[in-house]
Amino acid sequence: MEIRDVTPADEPAAEAVVAAAFGEPADGRVVQMMRALQAGGAARAGLVAVVDGELAGHVGLSRGWVDARRELVDVLVLSPLSVRPDLQGQGVGTALVAAALAAAEDRGAPAVFLEGSPGYYGRRGFSSGSALGFDRPSTRIPDPGFQVALLSSHQPWMVGRLIYPEAFWATDTVGLRDPDLEQVEAQIATASASRGGS
Repeated sequence: MEIRDVTPADEPAAEAVVAAAFGEPADGRVVQMMRALQAGGAARAGLVAVVDGELAGHVGLSRGWVDARRELVDVLVLSPLSVRPDLQGQGVGTALVAAALAAAEDRGAPAVFLEGSPGYYGRRGFSSGSALGFDRPSTRIPDPGFQVALLSSHQPWMVGRLIYPEAFWATDTVGLRDPDLEQVEAQIATASASRGGS
């Protein structure tokens, strides 16, 4: 497997991998987000994994900020991470995450944030953002899924609310918009209230 920077010639294949990985059409929201990040100047790095001469995966890093008390802090957001469905579970995603963290370290970023499974990303260098003093950019991001990897240039004062670049909002790719989410949240609140009263 080879991990390298994405090139303009890779972009159609990378978009196809992203669409397939997210189960979206070729011009779905996640691909639109990638394009908007690039067009808006927020994209900072794109890496691809090549297996047997074919593009197998892609990961993007874009600019974000932490609204710390002292000042805004430039950070990176890892999104999207995509692996071709027929190659998932074979270490491609793990290699891309490691390469993205190394690229972020090389760029001097103090932290890398993402929305994702704490089980998956917790084994790949990420921890709960909330537990480390960061606030989610949207309450639609489930708290366990709000993840951060702190890098060597991070300092203790660099905590606060994460601010996403505009492309995430313009493409409505922040957090969950599951139509059943309101119902699930209501059930959790009811269960919590009944435990509190006993």
